Amino acid sequence: MSRKAVPKRIVENQGTQEAPRLIGYARVSTDQQTTALQLDALRAAGCVTIHEDSASGSSRARPGLARAIKDLRSGDTLVVWKLDRLGRSLRDLLDIAESLRERDVPLRSLTDHIDTGTAAGRMLYAVLGAVAQFERDVLRERTVAGLAAAKRRGERLGRRPALTPAQVREAKAMVKRGDSASHVARILRIGRSTLYRALQ
Repeated sequence: MSRKAVPKRIVENQGTQEAPRLIGYARVSTDQQTTALQLDALRAAGCVTIHEDSASGSSRARPGLARAIKDLRSGDTLVVWKLDRLGRSLRDLLDIAESLRERDVPLRSLTDHIDTGTAAGRMLYAVLGAVAQFERDVLRERTVAGLAAAKRRGERLGRRPALTPAQVREAKAMVKRGDSASHVARILRIGRSTLYRALQ
């Protein structure tokens, strides 16, 4: 009696649940680079679909990444050649990893040997998240300390006023002469609400 082949889809409640897939993502930073090395590695890792981008990591326009994330289903794994191909920064990388975790999608980096589908990978990402939070806390403390020091020196904080003291005096004089607020605001190239605040 021959053994039956194991089906690739599991039928549940008259529906189908497809087997988890490896979805690859590749990115190069300049037009002179190619994704050939990344594509070879992703194919060798077993990726059934690979999405590509050719843009700087700091660019917000990454349609290939958007397509890859949209293509992922619960249980699938997003595979990259290296973590720096995925995120613009550590914070961006952690945000992407967290959004994938919420959808039950592990992240695997071939070169960095990281797989958030394993206990070791999840622990490493927790450490990286703690480091990113520490950096934000330090930056926040420095910002607060810098603002306090500037305030003690008598420096003006916040946005620059729309009008200089001389312009405010001129605006008051024009209004006193009978010029309309609209006319004065147009001359000074500001909005009427800005003028009213300056005249108070």
